[in-house]
Amino acid sequence: MKKLCLSIAALALPAIALAQTGEAEATAPSPNQIVDAATPEEWVSIPADDLLVMTLAPDRDGNAREVVIQLMPEPFSQGWVHNIKLLARSGWYDGISVNRVQDNYVVQWGDPNYDNPESGGEAKPLPYGLKVMGEDEYVSYTKNLFDSIAGQNSSDLYASQNWVRSGWPLAGDDESRWPVHCYGMVGVGRNYSPDTGSGAELYTVIGHAPRHLDRNIALVGRVIEGMEHLSSLPRGKGELGFYADFEKDKRTPILSVRIASDRIEFPMPSFEYLSTESESFARYAEARANRRDPFFIHPAGGADICNIPVPVRRVVGE
Repeated sequence: MKKLCLSIAALALPAIALAQTGEAEATAPSPNQIVDAATPEEWVSIPADDLLVMTLAPDRDGNAREVVIQLMPEPFSQGWVHNIKLLARSGWYDGISVNRVQDNYVVQWGDPNYDNPESGGEAKPLPYGLKVMGEDEYVSYTKNLFDSIAGQNSSDLYASQNWVRSGWPLAGDDESRWPVHCYGMVGVGRNYSPDTGSGAELYTVIGHAPRHLDRNIALVGRVIEGMEHLSSLPRGKGELGFYADFEKDKRTPILSVRIASDRIEFPMPSFEYLSTESESFARYAEARANRRDPFFIHPAGGADICNIPVPVRRVVGE
């Protein structure tokens, strides 16, 4: 197995950021400190039209629960993203539920009566205008926007190349690029091939990155806020973590799903991500791969692509 390693040499950082003395390493900043020190110019605004807001039923104590999902920009998964926006704007997602929680794997939501091992009712009719995608659309052959850059290129068992590029974890080879199943990534549930899913069934990764799913299922985005509301849900005892017939009461109702730009009556705060082409991100990625802040004894010498999550924040004052 090839080792995934983000080396100091590859990062080509300024000398002041890579002091090698014992004294400098003893006071080396943590990844969070590097992110906190990033300049305003290094943060990139996320368009409100790319934010999906999922409102779950309140928890047992009556606390509100919202999950914010950033949808993927071009060139990836645009047919599915089109469908998700159509489903949200038509109100189709309103009243569906979380139907599957498989420990260390995924949380899945959709119509409980659609292709569900424990379903027994009539499935909701889908809105007109949904696109049908082919399996070749799991990857992109548009490479110019996602070419390798110094310090963020590595390999592993799943791909000859990996990047954190243009704000997203990506893998690829000499011919194509594809998004990666890291923690919090959102994908489209589907049946057996050639079905590619419509976007009516969605899931998010809540465990160790299932990279074997890369290029086999469409990834459409990532959870950027409210992940705790999904990862803490009760696990299902049915097949593949679906809720069995005797645990229907464990299904979490989804009250609504809206595009942030459409929420006029309840405006959403703005979000930004740390530019993955910035100097601060390069320093952050290197620090994730080689922790030198006081708690750590031995720098690891490398980091899995999914262990370098792209920092996302609410805009200050929102």
